[in-house]
Amino acid sequence: MNDRNLSERDVSIAAAGVQLEGSLTLLTRPRGIVLFAHGSGSSRLSPRNRFVAGVLNRDGLATLLVDLLTSPEEAIDETTRELRFDIDLLARRLLGIMDWLRSQPETRDLKLGLFGASTGAGAALKAAGERPESVAAVVSRGGRPDLAGESLSKATAPTLLIVGGADPFVIELNESALAVLPGEKRLEVAPGATHLFEEPGALERVAVLASRWFVHYLSDLDPLIAGAIQGDAPADSA
Repeated sequence: MNDRNLSERDVSIAAAGVQLEGSLTLLTRPRGIVLFAHGSGSSRLSPRNRFVAGVLNRDGLATLLVDLLTSPEEAIDETTRELRFDIDLLARRLLGIMDWLRSQPETRDLKLGLFGASTGAGAALKAAGERPESVAAVVSRGGRPDLAGESLSKATAPTLLIVGGADPFVIELNESALAVLPGEKRLEVAPGATHLFEEPGALERVAVLASRWFVHYLSDLDPLIAGAIQGDAPADSA
């Protein structure tokens, strides 16, 4: 990426009555910031989300990856798998993290994007629907936008839905969500990709599409320049 004095640090954020651990990556002059909402059983250490975040950083965007569950909750969820589907809980915590970003001198003036994966996409879109004035763009990877419920119809931020071509159930859910979303929206199907985008080149495609979307809607760049930002994705996405 261009030389923007990249710096990463661990942060602890008070949100919705709990302390959540995160990784905040900042640049000298970021074009915006993207908050990641992790999916089923995932965390801020997810290799897939960290890979996407790296591409966004390379293209001039700050990122915040946060565990939406505490360590004890993650242990419970590993057994019951119920908290990852508690979209109300996850969305409340996302809103608390958004408030925290607005309280920090380094991030309070940056336009905010939300990147959601799997069930995290439902929480991201629910948060975007409940706080439409605060979210400038949303990207969903293999997401469950249907889980946003009634908030989906209030999520006015430009939204990009990316699904794998070999994930028919999720394609159907995203097609239905596309009809409900009220703002600018697009559905992108990655040919041959399954739910986790583990096929060669699939995650790289997600990262490039997400970066283009966020750069376009979070920065003040000329649209032609923003659309040209793509470059080569990092080779290692494991």
